[in-house]
Amino acid sequence: MTLFLSNRDTKSTERMDDPGCDLSELENTYRQFSTINSLISQWYRIYKNEIRPLLDTNTSNAILDIGFGGGDIPIKLAQWAKGDGFDLHITAIDPDPRAVNYVQQLSYPSNISFWQCELSELKPKENKFDVVIANHLIHHLSKKELLKMLKRAKALSIRKVIFNDIQRSDWAYLFFNLLARPLFRSSFITEDGITSIKRSYTLKELRNTVPDKWQVTSVFPFRLILTFEHE
Repeated sequence: MTLFLSNRDTKSTERMDDPGCDLSELENTYRQFSTINSLISQWYRIYKNEIRPLLDTNTSNAILDIGFGGGDIPIKLAQWAKGDGFDLHITAIDPDPRAVNYVQQLSYPSNISFWQCELSELKPKENKFDVVIANHLIHHLSKKELLKMLKRAKALSIRKVIFNDIQRSDWAYLFFNLLARPLFRSSFITEDGITSIKRSYTLKELRNTVPDKWQVTSVFPFRLILTFEHE
């Protein structure tokens, strides 16, 4: 339902994107990403249904994660893949040096590489990945930026691209506003989460935005999964 949020907000910005934001609150935000993603982002379901069937036990596999933030998603993907017996290397990129500094403090397996770089710095002729993923990235982008990123992600991928994001709705705004405040303190999770919901697409909007052969599905709770699968 989108009555109050009938139009996508393309002007508001998230506090964590401010280079001058409070560093301790930013690091708490990175730390709390693991909790919020475990609660709502459905990455284990995506791994089990979308990624695991594409992995090969007889050879090495490669995933690119665009915009790793707190690093929790590549770490969990590495754990799940190891438990299933796959040889998987994950390259996770983020242009923000603060994100890179944060993940360097974490304990993570050697098959994950965290790089500070833009997606545009990866060249399709030199860098290829079985699967390219991104979490909570779509809503940050203008239509022009999104289409450019989808084109580059498609060129870098061998088998599939998976972008996981928020589906804008009044109910998502209401529930998140009520439930996040007591759970996530001394961080930008609640304020930026509300902004993210306002900036996000509806199912119809995203389907009308992306190129042909890209698939958009709605997943509970309030999620949009955008995929492209190579033939």
